[in-house]
Amino acid sequence: MVRELVREVAELRRKSDQELLKEVSEIRTEIRKLRTEVRAGGRVENPMRLRNLRRRLARVLTILNERRRAASR
Repeated sequence: MVRELVREVAELRRKSDQELLKEVSEIRTEIRKLRTEVRAGGRVENPMRLRNLRRRLARVLTILNERRRAASR
């Protein structure tokens, strides 16, 4: 599990800012879709999917913010 996380973060760090911004957009769209399903009273196929998406979004945004801070120095 930890190795998967390390691999995922390394993969994200290799991506360009444009690719990361695209991923942010895709993740936010998916989160909206899942939340709409839940509010409509439907059962989500995989409840952990929402949690994992939120965490991935946080990782991507953290990497983008690290890059912005490093560039401003």
